[in-house]
Amino acid sequence: MSPHAAAASAATPPTPLRKPGDQAAADSTAEGDDPGSTAALPGLPQALSSRARTLAGAVRRRCADLARMESPTGDAPRLDALAEELAAGFRATGAEVRRERGPAGDHLVLQWAGCEENLAHLLMVGHHDTVWPVGTLADWPVEEREGMLTGPGVLDMKAGLALIEGAFALLADLGQRPHRPVRLVVVADEEVGSPDGRRLVERQLPGAAAVLGLEPPHPDGRLKTARRGSTRVRLTVTGREAHAGNDAAQGTSAVDELVDQLVAVRGLAGQPGTELNTGRITGGTRANVVAGRAEAELGLRFATAEAQRRTLDTLAHLTALRPGARVRTEVLSSRPAWPERSGNPLLRHVRSLAAVLGQHVDGAPAGGAGDTNLAGARGLPTLDGLGAVGAGSHARGEHIEVDQLAPRIALLAALLAVPLPRLRERP
Repeated sequence: MSPHAAAASAATPPTPLRKPGDQAAADSTAEGDDPGSTAALPGLPQALSSRARTLAGAVRRRCADLARMESPTGDAPRLDALAEELAAGFRATGAEVRRERGPAGDHLVLQWAGCEENLAHLLMVGHHDTVWPVGTLADWPVEEREGMLTGPGVLDMKAGLALIEGAFALLADLGQRPHRPVRLVVVADEEVGSPDGRRLVERQLPGAAAVLGLEPPHPDGRLKTARRGSTRVRLTVTGREAHAGNDAAQGTSAVDELVDQLVAVRGLAGQPGTELNTGRITGGTRANVVAGRAEAELGLRFATAEAQRRTLDTLAHLTALRPGARVRTEVLSSRPAWPERSGNPLLRHVRSLAAVLGQHVDGAPAGGAGDTNLAGARGLPTLDGLGAVGAGSHARGEHIEVDQLAPRIALLAALLAVPLPRLRERP
């Protein structure tokens, strides 16, 4: 059952938390701690927190149900089935739902009307693909133990999707709705860099007031205030096959060439602001055949745009080290670095709301990349990590902390309902 189905229907139509005329004062708030946001919540912090505690069980069950729908990147039928399930849940909260076809599964673009329809939209981003192959549930079922809900994809990021559905259900149950229009993009290929889904995220960026990511926060609960850039690269080496015993001299080993290229490429990881992971290597056919083809998939991370440009330029100009070999570099996906923003008024706004709700929220840069990189790199006010608190993404033992669901539901609902302060200097 979705969180919305668990929520009681409101007896009165949704109403804004502030009167329309109050928006000018809120939008003119100077950058700094946001008194307008706390003033927008008189009498409601307790209601938000109380109702969030009531909904937390439904959100936990929703997260578990979503995690039981295995959805590995690239499995279009399973991703499409999950997209349909998500669409039904979000549609029940009042969302306008659009499914966008993708080569590896459908994406979702959702929109909710706001009390102030003339305001710039709030954009949220998430994904429904996971790194876990079909069949993982057979020996690692979704289950709750010792206050933790564990299972493949629970943290990254089925919980984030369940939480935002719960936040909209909470508002509806209290007779509220978002202060401004809200858009949510859920892509099917984030775990491989959103090679197709990024177009949908980028399409929603122009005019956005702020961008919030529903990925998990740091393990200690801090939000993500910046992310390194990332690029996936495939190195393909072509050699010349030959009998490894009778005609070895007539062959050129693609495997040997690839090994030597990788040794040279490893040196890039020693440059400032650059990290390299050799994630996959394939090549050759048999031990008695000189390999005619080999390839490696590399994951690179960058602290700055300059480090990213410099490294990719080097990879693009690799040349073969032995006669008869050819080396080709292919960029599979790339996200720009999202640098830390000085002052970060959006983080201050979230801190202010959290404090009113009796929560403590902080932020810190993150090592991994995500679709929020696309917004942060453009200078848009951006935060990520508004999903569930937990640990172990991409690892056995991935889990969320069940007792942290209610605080996050309340915070997300407040972020939807409360006016934003001015987040950027006026030109």
